[in-house]
Amino acid sequence: MRTIRILAACAALTLPAAASAQGMSIGEREYMNSCAQCHGPAGKGDGFLVNYFLEGGAPDITGLAKANGGVFPVARVYAIIDGTATAGIHGDSMMPAWGYRYSLQADEDLGRYFALSAEDRAAAVRGRILALIEHLSTLQGE
Repeated sequence: MRTIRILAACAALTLPAAASAQGMSIGEREYMNSCAQCHGPAGKGDGFLVNYFLEGGAPDITGLAKANGGVFPVARVYAIIDGTATAGIHGDSMMPAWGYRYSLQADEDLGRYFALSAEDRAAAVRGRILALIEHLSTLQGE
């Protein structure tokens, strides 16, 4: 029961007033803060940073489910986001691993208000990544 209350508090703390005023989900907020700069608002690979930093552009991520036989590859996308699917800081691609950012942000955001165990912080990080993945699944084309 304690974990449920903590996760509810974590979710409330990660949802800024601006996002809730615009009707943004937590996952959409995560996407707009961490992904849209390269992948673009709709996931087409046309983010504003592409022309400055990425030779060859960012991948269009609207076809992940189609490329996986019509099933959105949740575990693979999770591993790419948290960095376990790659080696080194940036892995074998230009995309950075975000696991450290999420865990650091959980420490900063939640540590001010709660004395959380490592397990509770890890649960908050997983929740944020899963919310992001849920949003990515809504960007999939037909």
